Amino acid sequence: MTAYQNYSPGPATGATVQKGGDMWTLILVRDLRHSPEKVWQALTDPAHLREWSPFEVDGSLENVGNTVKLTWAGRPQPIETKVTRVDFPQHLEFGDIRWQLERTATGGTRLRLWHAIDRRFISWGAAGWHISIDSLDWLLAGHPIGRVAGADAMKFEGWQRLNAEYAKQFGIETPKSSPQPRPKS
Repeated sequence: MTAYQNYSPGPATGATVQKGGDMWTLILVRDLRHSPEKVWQALTDPAHLREWSPFEVDGSLENVGNTVKLTWAGRPQPIETKVTRVDFPQHLEFGDIRWQLERTATGGTRLRLWHAIDRRFISWGAAGWHISIDSLDWLLAGHPIGRVAGADAMKFEGWQRLNAEYAKQFGIETPKSSPQPRPKS
């Protein structure tokens, strides 16, 4: 039995999309009970990322100009990506992902994620990131539920519900098939 079998995600909240072309930007905002410094470490350290994130990296995300290989769960082919912004502990950007961390009045973190995702699968991305950020929160609280990503996430009942809820919020239908690479133009 895995730890996440006792986990149930809350309702689909805190997400919006910027629509435009084939790639839409998911914007997900979550309040975490941990300091920005603690959250930052989990966003930048490869060992921490393996515990909660839908991707792994082969190097540090803490230095502008670093090129790392990013491997998404369920996708064996790594993607080379460059770290383009690092402002500890407030901003981190690499590839098509941007994080903003803001200290809350209680000392926690308001975490904002921007991620460019194929519009056909934006609800999948929102559901996946929702669960991943829950995993991050639990990990930082000392109660890891493990990484729930890729095909494992899609089998998870909570993911199916979140996918449907986010699709409804975004005014789209839930995808009927797995993402396939777009043909190069």
